[in-house]
Amino acid sequence: MAVSQDLLEILVCPVCKKDVKLTPDEKGLKCVECHRVYPIRDDIPVMLVDEATIEPEE
Repeated sequence: MAVSQDLLEILVCPVCKKDVKLTPDEKGLKCVECHRVYPIRDDIPVMLVDEATIEPEE
């Protein structure tokens, strides 16, 4: 089971409070502003700053 669309609509980056989008591989949520990627483990987004990685802009 993937992360539900309803959940994706309400989640925001805990750092900058901007929207997050599902990564192409569906293994993380990427912030549209600061480009932090929060992992998804067992279909649960881990929205902890210490768990995030920062990826360059696409």
